[in-house]
Amino acid sequence: MWKSIRFKLTILFLAAIVFPVVVIVIAIPSYYEKLIRSQESSQMKDTLTALTFSIEAYLDDLDRMTTTPYLNDDVMRALKMKSTFGWKLLTPYEQFEAEQTLSNTLPKFLKNTRKDILGTILLPMDGSIYITSSGGYVSKPVEGYPFAKQDWYIQALRADGNVAFISVHVQNYLEGAGGEVFSVARLINDPDTRRPLAVMMADADTAALEKLMHGIRLENGSIAAILDDKRKLIYASRPLTEHVLHQLAAGNGTVEDANERYSVVSETVSRSNWRIVVLFSESVIKLQLQRIYWVGVLFGVSGLIIALLLYFTVSHWMVTPFKRMIQVMKRVQRGNLQTFYPVRGNDEIAQLGANLNTMISQLGDLIDREFRAALGQRNAEYRALQSQIQPHFLYNTLNGFIGLNRTGQRALLERAILSLSGMMRYTLQQNDWVRLKDEMDFINKYCELQQIRFAEKLDYQIHCRAGTADIVIPKLLLQPIVENAIIHGIEPSDKACRLTVESALAAVSGEGKEWLEIRIADNGAGYDPGAEREGVGISNVQERLKLAYDGTMMSVETAIGQGTLVRIQIPLKDVNAS
Repeated sequence: MWKSIRFKLTILFLAAIVFPVVVIVIAIPSYYEKLIRSQESSQMKDTLTALTFSIEAYLDDLDRMTTTPYLNDDVMRALKMKSTFGWKLLTPYEQFEAEQTLSNTLPKFLKNTRKDILGTILLPMDGSIYITSSGGYVSKPVEGYPFAKQDWYIQALRADGNVAFISVHVQNYLEGAGGEVFSVARLINDPDTRRPLAVMMADADTAALEKLMHGIRLENGSIAAILDDKRKLIYASRPLTEHVLHQLAAGNGTVEDANERYSVVSETVSRSNWRIVVLFSESVIKLQLQRIYWVGVLFGVSGLIIALLLYFTVSHWMVTPFKRMIQVMKRVQRGNLQTFYPVRGNDEIAQLGANLNTMISQLGDLIDREFRAALGQRNAEYRALQSQIQPHFLYNTLNGFIGLNRTGQRALLERAILSLSGMMRYTLQQNDWVRLKDEMDFINKYCELQQIRFAEKLDYQIHCRAGTADIVIPKLLLQPIVENAIIHGIEPSDKACRLTVESALAAVSGEGKEWLEIRIADNGAGYDPGAEREGVGISNVQERLKLAYDGTMMSVETAIGQGTLVRIQIPLKDVNAS
């Protein structure tokens, strides 16, 4: 057993390739890579969870500011006055008192110690505007600004008294302002009648989000971002491409841009359905694993060197014999059956060489006994099929002569005999293959002979297209098909018929193959394609085609009263030119 090739190969692969490459290069680095990824993800999850609590607390502060009108009866009374048609019926003092309540009393309740909460804007249903600033907030609205058409205004109306969290938007409704803010909006309803009184929105500076996100320790190319409930970007520590944002919106666990691949860790803010994500650069993890991979590569290279040394040691007694066998096989392939492989030793290679020598010694006898006998049998079958056509053809032709003799048409009979003699010379020639042009000339003579019999009932056209005349085909291949067309198609028909025989070169679209196509068509009686009627002549043609060519196709298309079309298709690579 220790002399076998299997044993030697097993020792070689176990010692030099399997253990160093699989265990060290793949298994260990893969384990540490998963471990590092898991630790990074777990730590960041804890950080994001704490961050979501901070953002939720911040949003709660904004939410409470939008509920302030409900806490003061004077403010609610003033809003009810301004939201009814009875506002104009009030006395100037009552109107002044309501205006003062909304302009002075409400701002006192909206004082906020957080500087990053910029202020509020109150929009009663009568179209008036009240702005409260906690410092640095522009208090003059843009004249004629269409507040009722803004997305945040519509969101507040749809929320119907519940809080609506507004994503980052430009503060373009205040003169001199243009910075980005995020907001909380609410529809103020009459507690008694649920009638809308006003829409109130509290704006916060996006710098607040940036301060909160600074609590995340980002290193080596990592990116932090916040997406709103519609997965649009609110904040990002670095610019993100549209392609990356699209992947984040889809919730992918990994995202890619043109130059980097990132792993994604995310957490959702339950209050607003905002999503906080951190993108870890894959290159960072690769850097952390670089040392482990270098160790693995070192062991892999060492294993490769050992494998090469073992290869050069055993190549002479393992690889060289196979090369010698290939050389012997090539000489046998070229016809030299006197060459043999020198056998040494008693392992599997030696046994293979001995069997190769036995095969070579028996190959010559096998060729003489089997291959040559098969070729002789094929030629005999081919000639038998060809000779079958001649008696059948002569029988039908002589029957025509008898008809001419009985009707006293001596001149036509003489012409027919001369045509037949020319055809007989063609059939008696000692060659099995002829040019397509010669076969077409033979068919032309045959049709002339048949036209003497059928007179004006038979019209024919024989055409050999360019490029096909010198192609060699089996002799008398087409005559049985033409004979069937005349006897079974034209003769039973009660009208004048036309017979067409033509050849052409055709290409199969999409396959790049070229074919020789021969078509024999008549517009005679035809027959039912479902009925079994395949004559001796057609059967012989099909058998001869199978013996002569590989991949040839023969099809018959017919219908009662519509004539018959026989199509023969021969691959051009299988035919020979004369």
